[in-house]
Amino acid sequence: MPITTKGTAANRARLIAGLASAVLLAQNAAAIPTDVSLGSACGFAVLAGSGITVAGAVNSTTITGDIGTHPTPSITGLGNVVLNGANQADNAVTMNAKGDLTTAYNDAAGRTYDATYAGGFDLVGLTLPSGVYNDSSSLFLSGTVTLDAQGNPDAVWIFQAGSSLITASDSAVALIGGAQACHVFWQVGSSATLGTGTEFAGNIMALQSITLNTGATMDGRALALNGAVTLDNNVITRAVCIAGGNTGGTPTGETPPGGTGGTPTGGTPTPDAGSTLALALIGFGGVLLLRGKQDVRA
Repeated sequence: MPITTKGTAANRARLIAGLASAVLLAQNAAAIPTDVSLGSACGFAVLAGSGITVAGAVNSTTITGDIGTHPTPSITGLGNVVLNGANQADNAVTMNAKGDLTTAYNDAAGRTYDATYAGGFDLVGLTLPSGVYNDSSSLFLSGTVTLDAQGNPDAVWIFQAGSSLITASDSAVALIGGAQACHVFWQVGSSATLGTGTEFAGNIMALQSITLNTGATMDGRALALNGAVTLDNNVITRAVCIAGGNTGGTPTGETPPGGTGGTPTGGTPTPDAGSTLALALIGFGGVLLLRGKQDVRA
């Protein structure tokens, strides 16, 4: 009788994802995407379309950066916030920022991707180099995903989720090799939800709402185009780029519009030893996948 292994399909999917990451890591001359310019939205830590709600006790949430909401001006629970920034409410600064956010969202959504996943993919366990990563459905995180700048403090990551972004409790986005949260962008076609205790890095740009559950922290920004931003005992720190990456250096202020250079997305990599390793990994993965399709008989 055929011997079947529970989760074999999922294991093969994770193998493919791991090999794709290895390919990008191995190609030293791979294209580096340019930054997504947030324009005047860069000064905001929290920006909403239909209001901001902060649950919890007085001073239980700390926000470093400006906050604002437009066109709905409602901010509930402002007394629960320690705000190291300005409450721009529904003023002209907020309105301009919402316009720039729309431009940034469309820019991120329109980038050509380097790797694509399917069916709602869990990024847990992956180590990803700079690149554009796409799932036409949803992206999930049930543990830790690691973003490796490989010594380049200008490395950029763009994640495109066609529907939602959801993290489980105590998940984390880890930055290594000089990676910086200011260069990480999460474009979400619907809503984003960070689970309890999540340690998140990057700028979430959601078409609808953003929710941070109890104890979730963010090194980046919560930017909702049309929906609300809901907080509960959180710490949000507006990401600022530092010369030399997260290994130390002098703050440089805001990310320059248009990014800091690098080969445009879609450039042709130059074959090297890393590419040879990548091809070997692909071949090995192909063998495993073919073997996985065969019945193993007793």
